[in-house]
Amino acid sequence: SGFRPWRSVGAAGMTDFEFVIGPVFTSSGVPVTLGTLETAVSVQAEDTALGAALDESAAKRATALSGGSAADVPEIAATRRAYKVLGKDPSRYRPSAEALIRRVLQGKGLFRVNNVVDLNNLVSISTGFCIGAYDTDQLRPPITLRSGREGESYEAIGRGPINLQGLPLLSDESGAFGSPTSDSERTMIRPRTRRLLMVIYGFHDAGDMNAALDLASDCLVQYCHAGSIERNVVTAP
Repeated sequence: SGFRPWRSVGAAGMTDFEFVIGPVFTSSGVPVTLGTLETAVSVQAEDTALGAALDESAAKRATALSGGSAADVPEIAATRRAYKVLGKDPSRYRPSAEALIRRVLQGKGLFRVNNVVDLNNLVSISTGFCIGAYDTDQLRPPITLRSGREGESYEAIGRGPINLQGLPLLSDESGAFGSPTSDSERTMIRPRTRRLLMVIYGFHDAGDMNAALDLASDCLVQYCHAGSIERNVVTAP
């Protein structure tokens, strides 16, 4: 159960992939709505306009949450609830959107990586959703959203091995590669990346997912020279 088709354009042309939501979410009562975008991109080390937009987004979020906390954002609160249901401590393995907004509220600067990662951070801060960016050429479909198994781990970007047990995560035929907390080095965006899969993780009703996809699509065109964008919304059955 949980099969939802999504489409990916590879070097050989249009290919049908299956995007599978594991039964653990339905059985545990955790609602799932994922937004997916796939497109060609041009990865660049720095974009001045994007950096300014990221700073503006951070300032708006800080103003909106004045006197509050990142966990007050509805999308983050929903992600934290999902972690707890699946058996993961969201304060130890913070959702990436929460970690970003906490940095903003603490007055810490946001790291600049490349235009794709910086764009991810902009959309995440603006919407409250955790977002993963993956090099499509490194993926081996079908792709499954499931809970991490006992003893499962991968090399997370910038943090080394991460204990995946109980985390909601994405996996393909080569194993786990992404989660709302931290993504793997295997599928990370590099200068050589030419095709991008972006996944917006939602753990409540569909809500503002389409608005988040609209913002992400516009930013991909503006800052990453994206052409045709394949877009889909995947929900648990």
